[in-house]
Amino acid sequence: MASLIPGYEYDIFISYRQKDNKGDRWVSEFVDALKTELESTFKEEISVYFDINPHDGLLETHDVDASLKDKLKCLVFIPIISRTYCDPKSFAWEHEFKAFVEEASEDQFGLKVKLPNGNVANRVLPVRIHDLDAADIKECESVLGGVLRGIEFIYKSAGVNRPLRSTEEKPHENLNKTIYRDQINKVALAIRDIITAIEHPGQKTEGILKEVVNAKPEKAKRLIPKIIVASVIILAFIILGYFFLPKVLKPSGLIEKSIAVLPFINDSPNDSNQYFINGFMEDVLNHLQTIKDLHPISRTSAEKYRKTTKSIPEIAKELSVNYIVEGDMQRYGNNIRLSVNLFKALKKELKLWGKTYEKKINDATDIFSLQSQIAQSIAAELEAAITPQEKQLIEKTPTSSLTAYEDYILGLNHIVRYTKEDYDIALHYFEKAKEIDPNYALAYVGISSVWIGRAIFSIATPEEVAPIAKTNTAKAFELDSTCSEVYGALSQVQFFIDYDFKGGEASIKKSISLNPNNSYAHSAYGDWLSLLGRSKEALEQAEIALKLDPMNINFKTDYGLVLYCAGRYNDAINIFHEVLKADPGNGVALGNLTVLLHKVGRFSEELEAWKAYYSTSFKGYAYVFDQGYANGGLTGALNLQADSLVKQSKTKFIEPSEIALLYACAGNKERTLEMLEKDYEVHDPGFTWYLRYPVFEFIHDEPRYQNLFHKVNLQYKP
Repeated sequence: MASLIPGYEYDIFISYRQKDNKGDRWVSEFVDALKTELESTFKEEISVYFDINPHDGLLETHDVDASLKDKLKCLVFIPIISRTYCDPKSFAWEHEFKAFVEEASEDQFGLKVKLPNGNVANRVLPVRIHDLDAADIKECESVLGGVLRGIEFIYKSAGVNRPLRSTEEKPHENLNKTIYRDQINKVALAIRDIITAIEHPGQKTEGILKEVVNAKPEKAKRLIPKIIVASVIILAFIILGYFFLPKVLKPSGLIEKSIAVLPFINDSPNDSNQYFINGFMEDVLNHLQTIKDLHPISRTSAEKYRKTTKSIPEIAKELSVNYIVEGDMQRYGNNIRLSVNLFKALKKELKLWGKTYEKKINDATDIFSLQSQIAQSIAAELEAAITPQEKQLIEKTPTSSLTAYEDYILGLNHIVRYTKEDYDIALHYFEKAKEIDPNYALAYVGISSVWIGRAIFSIATPEEVAPIAKTNTAKAFELDSTCSEVYGALSQVQFFIDYDFKGGEASIKKSISLNPNNSYAHSAYGDWLSLLGRSKEALEQAEIALKLDPMNINFKTDYGLVLYCAGRYNDAINIFHEVLKADPGNGVALGNLTVLLHKVGRFSEELEAWKAYYSTSFKGYAYVFDQGYANGGLTGALNLQADSLVKQSKTKFIEPSEIALLYACAGNKERTLEMLEKDYEVHDPGFTWYLRYPVFEFIHDEPRYQNLFHKVNLQYKP
């Protein structure tokens, strides 16, 4: 049977490894189910190429004859992505998967087409039947030239990762919450969208559809004058557009699909529902952040406008966005009423879309469904392309328990405050969420994050933190390996605890790929790139984080740290002064100003900076500086302060790195090395970061210092 489109052999080509069709013959059953579904999806007959050949010679060298090349000339290519499929040496990979991508990229429709709803789809429609290793995902993405997306047929439970069956005995135990029948329907609908886009060329993505030109020489000659005239006209439009149109169409610096979601107003009878409304708004924002085609501003910056009297155009201008979302919510028991509006920010606000939702909440599934609807409605109004993978993430249900969900968002309200009391409260709520729903991956992420935060702020010792953080992160990953937050937590463990920098970088990049607008992930990646000595890349990530969350003080301090490690000392000093103007007690800014002022030789200011830092972060210690200064100037003050902290550390945990910084500024090589070695021994989470501090340049030639790099698997760079 020929394809719907003249010149194509088949509509669908199904590629698979024979190994995956043995035993229960999963692939054959999938093909039969899909063909049945296609009959009820299309009016026309859809042709499917599926080779049932039971022999698997895929690791051998084959010559691909013309018949296979003809069969590959199809509209949609469906690879059954399994652990065995991801083998670059196999026949299916080399002569089917890669061959189709190369051929489709060069044909009249291109590899990617614009769907009727405005989204862009790849003509390769992967069907995944296993969770893959990072290396296998990377192999697939290297062929596709982009993120591996598709429709999953994966059954996951504790210790289980296998293909989803059509007749599951215990479908409710599948952590992915997917149903075979629904997934078959999704594949058929995705095929319909792609073929519809191909049949209607006017809907294809600009630059993807390739013009078919008759190559006869005599006609080509007659085209030359027209080409010259067209080129002149196009050039004129380019010049006009370059110099004039940007000024007319949009303000300088604005990204077209940039958007801010303002804090939702609580119209409930009391304030006890505020945490719930905040959590609801943040989840809508998280969904929008998942869409790569959008540029949403993070919550921290939007939070500044909770009780503002400023107009929408004023807010949009300050946040450098084109669109604003406002909302208000009432909650009465398990009933909610929510109004959401989308505005375009012009000189006068222009309402583009609005809707009121009234819903009875039976469980958390109702909450997540509503959040997903709102996010997708906003994205549709902005004509943002949503990929199949993004849609799947947006529609995911992390837990069905309303109580567990509420405990989780209560924990989030406290974890961002970085105090011992708030960490304790956050941990209480995360533990409760875990007890109510042991399969709630984000609860484990919260627990791990609390403990790592405790270590960073010296509230708990590294020895206490490591096993708890690792256990909870591993459990979160086991439960949900498609969650951006899970990969963020995993990267923390790998960087801070395991010194697995290669793995940590892969995890944070995966976190960003799952949530491209996750400002926290970009900021963390910038920190870690700086740790790895890759300053240029680090600055790029830090700047992305600030663009996504321009009013986030923590990101600004991180940016200052990255500037410091890049050797841009005066720029870093200016950033920290800006931070302190907004937050006078900011410990990171106060602490790092000390070593920065030392590096640029502003020693009188340095002493005052040390005193300010210790007055804020180590109350009761600042007087020692004055005693030491009276006897030995700045060097005496720094040495005496460090000595006093060494004594105090015998009864109270003080990070040796704090003491090492004092000794380093005093020029005390022996004691600096001693404290850095001790910092390694106690497994201080910040140890690897401190190793890169320029203040330690005076000991770079010391073998003991260089040996510390080897101990933590870091490449030493003088």
